[in-house]
Amino acid sequence: MEGGSGPFAQGSVEPHVSSVERVKQEPRTGYWSEDDVKCKVAVSTNSDLDKDFLCPICIQTMKDACLTACGHSFCYACITTHLNNKKNCPCCGLYLTNNQLFPNFLLNKLLVKASASQLCSNASPAEHLRLALQQDVDFPVIELDSLMHLLSEKKRKAEQEEAETNMEILLEFLRRSQQQKQEDLYLIQGDLQFLTEDISTVEKQRQDLLRAKDEYLLKIRMMGQYTGADTLAICENIGNGGATSQNRGGQGGASVPASSLSTSLQRDHRGRGASIGTHKKAILVEGLTLSKCQTDSQGLFSSPAVLIMAKKRRVMAQFEDLQEAYLQRRRKVAQAQRQKQKLSHTVADKGENVASAGSDRYCSGLHDFQSVLNAFTRYSRLRVIAELRHGDLFHSSNIVSSIEFDRDDEFFATGGVSRRIKVFEFATVVNELADVHCPVVEMSTRSKLSCLSWNKYIKSHIASSDYEGIITVWDINKHQSIMEYEEHEKRAWSVDFSRTDPTMLVSGSDDGKASLWCTRQESSVLNIDMKANICCVKYNPGSCNYVAVGSADHHIHYFDVRNSQMPLYVFNGHRKAVSYVKFLSSDELASASTDSTLRLWDVKENHAIRTLKGHANEKNFVGLTVNSEYIACGSESNEVFVYHKAMSKPATWHRFGSQDEESDDTSHFISAVCWKSESPTMLAANSQGTIKVLVLAP
Repeated sequence: MEGGSGPFAQGSVEPHVSSVERVKQEPRTGYWSEDDVKCKVAVSTNSDLDKDFLCPICIQTMKDACLTACGHSFCYACITTHLNNKKNCPCCGLYLTNNQLFPNFLLNKLLVKASASQLCSNASPAEHLRLALQQDVDFPVIELDSLMHLLSEKKRKAEQEEAETNMEILLEFLRRSQQQKQEDLYLIQGDLQFLTEDISTVEKQRQDLLRAKDEYLLKIRMMGQYTGADTLAICENIGNGGATSQNRGGQGGASVPASSLSTSLQRDHRGRGASIGTHKKAILVEGLTLSKCQTDSQGLFSSPAVLIMAKKRRVMAQFEDLQEAYLQRRRKVAQAQRQKQKLSHTVADKGENVASAGSDRYCSGLHDFQSVLNAFTRYSRLRVIAELRHGDLFHSSNIVSSIEFDRDDEFFATGGVSRRIKVFEFATVVNELADVHCPVVEMSTRSKLSCLSWNKYIKSHIASSDYEGIITVWDINKHQSIMEYEEHEKRAWSVDFSRTDPTMLVSGSDDGKASLWCTRQESSVLNIDMKANICCVKYNPGSCNYVAVGSADHHIHYFDVRNSQMPLYVFNGHRKAVSYVKFLSSDELASASTDSTLRLWDVKENHAIRTLKGHANEKNFVGLTVNSEYIACGSESNEVFVYHKAMSKPATWHRFGSQDEESDDTSHFISAVCWKSESPTMLAANSQGTIKVLVLAP
């Protein structure tokens, strides 16, 4: 039944709206009629009465109550719906039809009064008074005056309390703001003190450098005067057959007696046993060399100024990040100094030692940042020094999934969807200008390769993971596999040899397992079950007991394999799958994700260090490589990006292909990158099979 219509709509009621209207329409002689008061008392004193107003079918307050022949009451809509399916009473089960339903007018009236009573009981005193005034209740003037006085007093008191509350809130806000600004001021004052001290230190060091430079130039000038006089005198002496003369030498116009020059030359001639002709030739060669050096220095005079301006531009481009890096290091040093002073403030001698140690630490903090600044401004671009093609005639797909240097950086290996491991000699690729570089070793595999990892001790051993989940250890000298592990049930994405134990390696797969293997055993040593697909695994370079695992659940799980039931730490922050994890050191871990960010983590203190942004990576594996200072990764824009670990923005980048191919770059991406140990040289490969040797350059 809709809108209260039905065979007995006269008795229907909407308890939340119509009941109020009915209360207003009934004549009133006072605040409430006698019937209303009785109803209110009855409802409030008997809590069980509310249960009688509930429909047994919908367990809600009845609407359009109707009575059955067997004496039970229901909502009209509920009972008619029930009788359409069954012809019995829901309460007693007796036979029942629609013709045996009758309007329950008494119950509907009680429902109206109960609803009104409930509405009034929930109303505030102000609503009661407003309701009474709206019903034109007669009040004597004296009572109205009393009410007006009470209301005015109540209003004044409420306004007073509200004003006090507002003032208290305002005062609390101002005090908190003052406290925060004082803390900010204290922090800024400390930073200004750091800057003042460091400016003084750097200016002093700069003056020392200038003084040393002046002393060196003076020494060179004095040596130049002596050398110039000797050279001219010797040349004239040789030309005149040994005659003595006086000659000017140097810029100061000093003269040297011919006799002393002749004596010196004879002494030199006797001591060295050299002929006059030989000595003359040496002087001429020395003069030519000096002239060439002077010419070169004059030709390159403007080069330092250009380099300085370029470095200043790079600093200004990332000034905020550099400033934050400086302040973090200085604050850390200052905090360590304060803690050390607190521990030994009771002993005067120790306090003096602490103070001197503190100044050293201040210098160490400045030097730490200076090393970061020098490393950041040292390079500004990536220069291509060699290029080769990875593809062949028999495989149309040339994506290089992994590229890795061997233990000594003498060879590098590539693997990908071409189902081949190719090993190239790095020196040959760089030094020989050839259109095609042939690998020194080439081995075929059963499936597409996803990752390669060289053994850090046994130079000829390399491990691979493939799309069938097989982990294989190869001997490149024998051109064959020496170990195969087939326990993974799905594609294996990553494999890594331990740096500290050459017999151990770890792998991760789509089956949610990180497996540890030993080359002396035919089965896995340990399996770590994860709930999500594993995309990457990496041993800590300082210990074979710790493994970092990146997975599709957006997290990095850091395990101690001696207790693998629970991860030691879980690093959260990425918004998509973690595609790579790499260790910069035993304490620093870098991760890459398809959320287009790199993140740096402290695995010792268990906290995030920095987020690096600038490249594009939303669906592909684009590679990640690290050394102690720089982090490099690929991009789906077919570019290689290089970050300094202290900066959140890229230091430089390089695009594969020419500018004319820029429109086609969206279909290609960087697929693998690898640093050559701690050098500024790196390898990068893209989805077209192009491999470039890149070098960081000023």
